[in-house]
Amino acid sequence: MHPKPKSINWRPAIIALIVSAVMLAVGLWAIEGVSATHIGRRIAWPLARLLLAIAVGLAAGQLIEAAGWTRKLGILGAPLFRFGRLGPHCSAAFTTAFLSGEAANAMLLAHWKEGRIDRLQLVLTNMANQVPAFFLHLPTTVFMVLPLTGWAGGLYFILTFVAALLRLLAVLLVGRWRLAPGAAQPSSDEVAKPIERSAAWLWRTLKQKLPSRLMTVATYVVPIYIAVFLLNAADLFEWTQAWLTRGISSAFIPVEALSLVVLSFTAEFASGFAAAGALMHEGVISTKQAVLALLIGNIVAFPVRALRHQLPRLLGIFAPRMGMLLLLLGQGTRVVSLIVVGAVYWLFF
Repeated sequence: MHPKPKSINWRPAIIALIVSAVMLAVGLWAIEGVSATHIGRRIAWPLARLLLAIAVGLAAGQLIEAAGWTRKLGILGAPLFRFGRLGPHCSAAFTTAFLSGEAANAMLLAHWKEGRIDRLQLVLTNMANQVPAFFLHLPTTVFMVLPLTGWAGGLYFILTFVAALLRLLAVLLVGRWRLAPGAAQPSSDEVAKPIERSAAWLWRTLKQKLPSRLMTVATYVVPIYIAVFLLNAADLFEWTQAWLTRGISSAFIPVEALSLVVLSFTAEFASGFAAAGALMHEGVISTKQAVLALLIGNIVAFPVRALRHQLPRLLGIFAPRMGMLLLLLGQGTRVVSLIVVGAVYWLFF
């Protein structure tokens, strides 16, 4: 028997649409350089791609759950997640994150709403999913970065991977310390033989659940994305970058070179590596200084990247309160881990 389709609450969507329109009108009027063409190229098209990616991820997560594949997917990370007492549902979301972060988050949200995992399990697993996210983006970046920076780029990827492993280890240790031993045990439903579902049944389930969920996501994603774009267009984030760059001592990296790498990193991911590679090839900075500059650029640029990319996704899927918690914890631990590995590299290599 199928659950009744969830009715769509149009009032929040209409409010979000009005707020978005007002923000765009204010941006066109008050912010220099923002035009209708600019909005179409920098907001409409990227926002459409973002919503499409989230929709595909939500659909994949719901299909995985409805088809009963959670137990099979959980096998890959089972030993680690048993140690961390996070359970098979979290392990399945971790495996899914190697394919789609949105699908993994959709699974975590469904498990949490239906009482299969608690709040701490959701938070810890979302943080652990930074390791799959590292590999998910690796193929599109490594072959672009290595030609620009050579060995310095390779060292940068090694250090960021070590930082991701440190975060995963911390998550597992916290889970083992804070969660009860029974949290990692499969429930009676998981032990039972999965029920085979027909394609027609899965399709009907998807049609019943996805539209209302996607509407909820769009209600948050659209105005947040527009607000972040307008704040960035108004150069509101420049003071953070300038302040942090001035706070870095020039004893180990020339401040002019560091400023160029940091600003390039913030403007666009690849341009930071291009700037570091050019400075290194000209002899302005050494390989070690280039690696440190890239790590610092990554850290300093995180507020803009987090607001631009992570905030709409997390708040759209998990709603504001939980989404903001996940954003702050995830990005905070990421910055701390990068500082740790950067300090070790600076002191001992």
